[in-house]
Amino acid sequence: MESTFKLIIIIEFTKEMEVAGKIKKIDETKEFGSNGFRKREMVVTTDEQYPQMIMVEFIQDKCDLLNAFNVGDDVKVSINLRGREWVNPEGEAKYFNSIQGWRIEKSQTAADTVPPVDAGSFEPVASTNDNEPDDLPF
Repeated sequence: MESTFKLIIIIEFTKEMEVAGKIKKIDETKEFGSNGFRKREMVVTTDEQYPQMIMVEFIQDKCDLLNAFNVGDDVKVSINLRGREWVNPEGEAKYFNSIQGWRIEKSQTAADTVPPVDAGSFEPVASTNDNEPDDLPF
């Protein structure tokens, strides 16, 4: 007896996907075809042990979102993953992925979020005693 199993994989993105890092490059808007399809690409370098250079594309009206940003800005980009199939003339299927941005915002760096502390705002220690018990747990 021979059994045939069909595996169906459903991918559901329940969390919002984001890429965060520093803008390395912003291309000009390119227009394709007679229907006016527009695309603009940018590269974001992530801030991690092994930085990644992630190319994100913005299409149609989303291209204009990049006008407010410059190379070197720290950003957080909301993205969608897109995939498509293309069958070549020989009948062989090829698959392509793209990362499409739909929102971008400047991200605050640690220096922006923590105000500097004035050392003069602390009271000086009057005296120290090396004989005081050490109550630290380590």
